[in-house]
Amino acid sequence: MDSAGLLRWRYGEGLVPVGPPWLLEAVRDLTSLGGVLLRNLIALGAVIALLFARLRREAVLLTATIAGGWILNTLVKLAVGRPRPLIVPHLTEAGGESFPSGHSFNSAVVYIAIALAFAAMSPRRGVRWTLIGVAVALSMAVAFTRVWLGVHFPSDVAAGWLGGAGWAFLATAILHRPAKAVAAGADETLEKMTPAA
Repeated sequence: MDSAGLLRWRYGEGLVPVGPPWLLEAVRDLTSLGGVLLRNLIALGAVIALLFARLRREAVLLTATIAGGWILNTLVKLAVGRPRPLIVPHLTEAGGESFPSGHSFNSAVVYIAIALAFAAMSPRRGVRWTLIGVAVALSMAVAFTRVWLGVHFPSDVAAGWLGGAGWAFLATAILHRPAKAVAAGADETLEKMTPAA
């Protein structure tokens, strides 16, 4: 499955990628949404937006979910230590271990957790499902790019995305009560520090 998945998107003796030249640039742009810089900037923007909206519980929950996911992904990578595939030429730079895919895991955690945090603001089920659906689709697209670019086996990506999505939903359920307690404590501290009007 892994070899076939990598070779599916290549042809010829040089194992060049299928599709027109602009497709490679588009795939690289899409994969960057799962990279450390853009992913963390988007997460930081979401936390700041939640704080401005006075949704401290959701901001704490989002931060804890993302931090926990990063730790979990790093520990699994270190435990497994699988090298990156050398079946096809890599079409982008990639370092570190291959399993699970960090782009797949962390983009699923970040985008799904952001969607869950903002979905909590809407009373309309259609809005909530749309936010979560878009986050799932975006994170799956990022995961797919890692195989297309030849830097991960399909099993790395499947494990990464399933692990990240699973952590995003699980952490939202598990960390809900502790995040609420931290946010309440922050509210009390702010009230004590603010002079009475």
